[in-house]
Amino acid sequence: MSLNSFLVALTIVALAQGASLGQDERVRYDNYSVYKVRFETQEQRNLLRKLAEGRENFRIWYEANDELHLMITPGALSDFNSEIHRTNISAKMFISNVQELIDSEEDANLRASRDGSFGWKKYNTLDEIYAWLDEILANYPAVTESFALGQSYEGRTIRGIKISYKSNNPGVFIESNIHANEWITSATATWLINEFLTSTDELVRNLAESHDWYIVPVLNVDGFVYAHEKNRMWRKTRQPSNISSCIGVDPNRNYDSRWMENEGASSDPCSEFYGGPHPFSEPEIQAMADFVGSIKDKINVLLAFHSYSQLLLSPYGHTNEEFPPNYDDLMAVAKAYGDAVERLPYGTVYRYGSVAEILYFATGATNDWAYEQGVEIAYTIEFRDTGRYGFILPPVQIIPNAEEALIGITALLDKCEELGYLKPKNTQ
Repeated sequence: MSLNSFLVALTIVALAQGASLGQDERVRYDNYSVYKVRFETQEQRNLLRKLAEGRENFRIWYEANDELHLMITPGALSDFNSEIHRTNISAKMFISNVQELIDSEEDANLRASRDGSFGWKKYNTLDEIYAWLDEILANYPAVTESFALGQSYEGRTIRGIKISYKSNNPGVFIESNIHANEWITSATATWLINEFLTSTDELVRNLAESHDWYIVPVLNVDGFVYAHEKNRMWRKTRQPSNISSCIGVDPNRNYDSRWMENEGASSDPCSEFYGGPHPFSEPEIQAMADFVGSIKDKINVLLAFHSYSQLLLSPYGHTNEEFPPNYDDLMAVAKAYGDAVERLPYGTVYRYGSVAEILYFATGATNDWAYEQGVEIAYTIEFRDTGRYGFILPPVQIIPNAEEALIGITALLDKCEELGYLKPKNTQ
């Protein structure tokens, strides 16, 4: 069977067995599996990417320079195995039923919600996060300040919180949940906010009070709500396309930073990596850029929280043959984060490098855009895990992951201080 015939056949199967259900029902992923697929040649990689263009049958969960993680519909599995065997590509299943993980997550969330309190034994909804932010702002008015980036496509406010204990601190900006299905990111961001305000630990107090923190718990608010209410695996924004029935843009490919260069994003509106019809087409990303642009002289470090794969990714995403002028410093800072996290009892290992160097070409992303704005320390941080649970990290891992982030960020900022990156950029 030719590749084209293979894809046509899978599309027909998908129409009968796709994940999407009725308009008012939640999307289910019964017996959807996830495979770790290793490749050795560019031809094999291109084949896998071609398969993933049939979004109803395959979805890329993770991509590196030698492997992909692919979620596969049950109806497409047999033909997929045949194609993998024919092309001599190595594939190993590590999640047999995605819906089972989603069900387990929902059960844990329900159990933790019974007392009605906000906490980190579950993944909180946008409404819960915003109500909690209001409580935090009311309880700590002397050191907290609310800010709004702007409005989403569906009219939701994109909120953030500034924590500042004294003037002339270096600024750290944290962007979280730009991808709607990466729930561990907003859970970690809110846990950090709580620690910065409530912890009595000397290390945390020094970290909190020696920096100004600008934290956006959920950037992609529309997608995040949709992921909670309709489709746990939803990644993109929710703005309709003018040229397709497919909805949404990958917001982390939508910044005006080498937009669509070197195949760093997809021009297909149905792709998970669609860069949009033009840079800043998504109001969420335009709002983020406007806000960060207005305070960039106050920001020394920008961290974009993502999941999964346990990585620190620095610029650039458009090339693996050119590196930022301060690349050696970026690697030293990233190493400090990884070493600190690995020393914890969990023993979690983080790798680091530029986006294009250890993953793939990815353009229009936050870290590259921020770097171009003069934020010399800008990373994408990919949290736990490396594939056992992927995006559906059990709630029991929220606090361990957040503890790792706290220790890692502490070491990262200590190294930044040592290298001279935390000098105040503007008198506040």
